[in-house]
Amino acid sequence: MAGTDRQRENLTGGPAIILVEPQLGENIGMVARAMANFGLSNLRIVNPRDGWPNDKAVSAAAHADHVIDGVVVFETLEAALADLNLVYATTARPRDGHKPVRGPVEAGAILRGRENTGEKTGILFGRERIGLRNWEVGLADEIVTFPVNPAYASLNIAQAVLLMSYEWMKSGLSSSHETAFDKPEVEPAPKADLHGLFAQIEQGLDARGYFRSETKRMKAVDNLRAVLTRPGFSTDEINVLRGLFASFDRFDPQGKRQPARSGKSGPRAGATGVSEGDGHE
Repeated sequence: MAGTDRQRENLTGGPAIILVEPQLGENIGMVARAMANFGLSNLRIVNPRDGWPNDKAVSAAAHADHVIDGVVVFETLEAALADLNLVYATTARPRDGHKPVRGPVEAGAILRGRENTGEKTGILFGRERIGLRNWEVGLADEIVTFPVNPAYASLNIAQAVLLMSYEWMKSGLSSSHETAFDKPEVEPAPKADLHGLFAQIEQGLDARGYFRSETKRMKAVDNLRAVLTRPGFSTDEINVLRGLFASFDRFDPQGKRQPARSGKSGPRAGATGVSEGDGHE
């Protein structure tokens, strides 16, 4: 989905994302991209296998430069977690111990609440091949796990980060149904515009002999008006339709172009949203 707009506010902050011994620079870059998508910017890396900085990570980050530039590398997991108040460990399999286990929706809401009170939080992700070791999970406060296919539960590290980043973003919405944008507000057209459209279509159908009887006319006209009154067209939308229908009048039933008629009723060229050179010929 394309949608980058560098003129708009760039959301940052949120829980730290901690990667333990990631193996591939490309995965680190894709993690940074997923974080940037959903307003996270604090990326911590513990002992990356191929070192840091990493050109492959930069390339895979797809211009999530603020995340890549802010990466902090730690030698130990304890050091990476030292300043955090609440840490979740992600895992796809049951672990020994008695830690609370949350789903991503609940974990996202808890993280949002703790961050809003000024606490520092983090989400811990393991290695691409083996995930987190038991003792590493033991350093976290709680576990978060995803509702995945039990027969194929392994997630790419960037996928796992994306899921939690999404839940973080969603937890800050005023409604779970809120969207980033909505359709433009339009004022419904006055009925006179709609009646003009009806008349234009009916005249065109008459000219082509569509109505074979008055009974057929009445039923067809009723159905046509029922269909066209349902959407709540704006004036501009009606003008587009009238321009399209007007173009049909320039052709006879065999598809041959006819000379333009002067004084024809209907919208003016240029007032319809469809002009002579708009490719309808």
